[in-house]
Amino acid sequence: MKFVKLHGTGNDFVVVDARALDREWSELAAVMCDRHFGVGGDGLILACKSDRADVRMRIFNADGSEAEMSGNGMRCLVKFAVDGGIVAPRGDEFDVETGGGVLRVRITTENGLVTSVRESMGPPHLDPREIPVAIEAVAPVTSLEVAVDGHRLDVTPVSMGNPHAVYFQSSPVADYPLHDIGPLVEHHALFPRRTNFEVVRVLGRDTAEMRVWERGVGETLSCGSGASATMVAARLRGLVDNAMELRVPGGVLQLEWDGEGDVILTGPVVESFRGEWPA
Repeated sequence: MKFVKLHGTGNDFVVVDARALDREWSELAAVMCDRHFGVGGDGLILACKSDRADVRMRIFNADGSEAEMSGNGMRCLVKFAVDGGIVAPRGDEFDVETGGGVLRVRITTENGLVTSVRESMGPPHLDPREIPVAIEAVAPVTSLEVAVDGHRLDVTPVSMGNPHAVYFQSSPVADYPLHDIGPLVEHHALFPRRTNFEVVRVLGRDTAEMRVWERGVGETLSCGSGASATMVAARLRGLVDNAMELRVPGGVLQLEWDGEGDVILTGPVVESFRGEWPA
């Protein structure tokens, strides 16, 4: 089974053309994503047939659980599909079906290969029932107290097709004990489907930095849906304007959201290597 390893700002994925394949994808994801005994990656992405768009993305986390959405993962899928001839877009835009709905992407190419993608991440879901969060409240909930291990965290819950809890602090994000607190927030009873957890420091009206603990993965170098949720949460709290540069350990992402409609995420995508899995 042939695969391509790609990454978007260090958030790395194994990508497979699954249009004519049938495997136990959940089990295979856990094995292939193992960084010691497998290919290594934050997730496994499948390029599938779609009746609603040019291509459909399925994504499995490194623990084998299936996720609804990944912004960085979608850029990897887009590059895989266009560079590999699965999709031949008219112009520079086409549609991708995801667990979060059908989303529009716009590609930038160099020497015939995709180098970056501007992607619609869809509108944020702010109703606690849709995120989901186990509370009764009117949307949006900009401040939710989460108590973990003696810490009382004031988070903003957002769904970008998958759940996020965004925590703002004034100190550098590099100093935050993410490996201690992250898994406790992910599995907190307030989040019935678990949650991704972002730690953010706003540096100005158009700049912020973020680290992320991803549901089913752990800390990653970047998270596109987490970046989008951070843009939404920061604007809801009045901390940023309509566009923001977000610095993550794996690089820099550009976000746009004017308070209504779709969040727009733009970032680079890189192919690391190709291989063949013995299965």
